[in-house]
Amino acid sequence: MVSIPSEAEAILRERFGKDNVIALATTEGTVPQVRYVNAYYEDGAFYVITHALSNKMRQLAGNPAAAIAGDWFTGHGTGRSLGALGKEENRALAETLKQVFASWLGNGHTDLADENTIILQVQLTDGCLLSHGTKYQF
Repeated sequence: MVSIPSEAEAILRERFGKDNVIALATTEGTVPQVRYVNAYYEDGAFYVITHALSNKMRQLAGNPAAAIAGDWFTGHGTGRSLGALGKEENRALAETLKQVFASWLGNGHTDLADENTIILQVQLTDGCLLSHGTKYQF
């Protein structure tokens, strides 16, 4: 786990500790693949509700290296499935994500009862954050 300076952590929480659209990049072979995802930041990681059989999860299974970009932030991390949204050990995080994503989560796109509806965690390994003329690298 990367050590994030406390000032940068506070900015990350302020910017991304709610529903945000970020760019998530994975690779397929040597070809980068990027897509926008709704994500939530907490304690050095971004969280996404997704489908276990999605291209992003298949690509991360082959190579867990991921890159993200959002509001004046770029970073790299390790992507992994935390398993089904409904798993007992995911209960607290799942409840947080359901609240964070409440504006769109019930629109029929995501089946919360499906065992293939999972939580993707991208644990940061490094990042570059810009805020009011200050550059934080970690």
